Amino acid sequence: MDMLPIRHQLRRLAVAAVALAAVPAHADDPQGGVVIDVNGPKRGLYPIATPAAPEGDQTSRDIAQIESFDMSVAGIFKVLNPTSFLADLKSEGLGIEPQKWKDVNAYGVMKYRVGGDAIEFRLYEVSKGATPVLSKSYPRRGDTRQIVHRWCNEVVKYYTGEPGFFGSKIAFTAKGKGRSSIIAMDFDGANAYSVSHNDSTNILPAWSPSGGEIAYTSFMRSNPDLYVGPAGGGRPRRLSAQRGMNTGAAFSPDGRQIALTLSKDGNPEIYIISASDGSVIRRITNDKAIDTSPAWSPDGSQLAFVSDRNGGPQIFVVSASGGTPRQVSFNGNYNTTPTWSPQKGKHIIAYTTRDGSTYDIVTLDLDSNQMTRITQNQGQNEEPAFSPNGRAIAFARQGQGVFIANADGSGTPVKVWSGAATGVDWGPAPRD
Repeated sequence: MDMLPIRHQLRRLAVAAVALAAVPAHADDPQGGVVIDVNGPKRGLYPIATPAAPEGDQTSRDIAQIESFDMSVAGIFKVLNPTSFLADLKSEGLGIEPQKWKDVNAYGVMKYRVGGDAIEFRLYEVSKGATPVLSKSYPRRGDTRQIVHRWCNEVVKYYTGEPGFFGSKIAFTAKGKGRSSIIAMDFDGANAYSVSHNDSTNILPAWSPSGGEIAYTSFMRSNPDLYVGPAGGGRPRRLSAQRGMNTGAAFSPDGRQIALTLSKDGNPEIYIISASDGSVIRRITNDKAIDTSPAWSPDGSQLAFVSDRNGGPQIFVVSASGGTPRQVSFNGNYNTTPTWSPQKGKHIIAYTTRDGSTYDIVTLDLDSNQMTRITQNQGQNEEPAFSPNGRAIAFARQGQGVFIANADGSGTPVKVWSGAATGVDWGPAPRD
């Protein structure tokens, strides 16, 4: 018997098995819709191709680069290397020859065409043939980058039923000589600008739920007072000027209240104030220890915060109406800067931990007590913030800049801003 054909068959079967193992679970829906189970326990990465349009001009190259970046950081796709493509992109145009893409193990293909008045986009599922499963056309008005982000959000929503986070913004504190500034930028590091416009120390930015304002602490009048200003960088108003600390602000989900640390009574405690006039609504903690860094749960019913009441700083959770806090972090000897995942039906907190000689980012599922490492052996990492859909986490790496990583701990964090940064906060989902 000739064994060579059998070997070839076995090899093809092995390759097919590996490819199937790398792809997320699909819903049994031949008409399309939600086809990736993003919460599947054995979810892999969906191979998708983002070929550049054959025109070759700068706009076309930019679109391809933005598409590739967006899909690579979404946490559910494997963006294929363009050097592997077999298709004749010029003859294909906005269409595809399915077999050419099957041969490079692409499950999805994203195409576009730049016209004088509009940019057309197409999404194909290779298994469904040459008919696009999603088509969009956007007028060429405004920032091309934002147009591509809108399209990529549509692709994520098609596959998962969830909105993407492309087009959202990140704020952080940029450190300089003798001062620090509040900087905001697109989530991918583009279009960075200064929110604070003074020569003082400005720290700990916090987005409002609408994305229209940013709260931050500034020493512009010597005391660490809390200011709230337009997210675009206009003149801020001083909201809380209590004696001592007015730091670590966090807007409630409805935007009407702000949790923060005040030391007006001599000891740093967690308070809730009005977001409109800064008046104190209630005091949440009352302990001789230091309580700081409050963070609201997505439904507004709980606050996570940091306290050293049991020794070193640890993460505690308390009702937003007050009561007895409970400690939830028990790893290591130094845990700070909690933030809640916005994912519905889940109770997950990300925070900074030190359980060795370095600071890292971890997440903790409060229901299962399962801890997941986001960083390890990658420098000093701090100040995590979830993306609007909870699928990614932004954080600062000491002396290097701002990074984003998959919230499930997979993959390698990607740098989106270079420089000395801290106090990272991720803004709300973009509006169409």
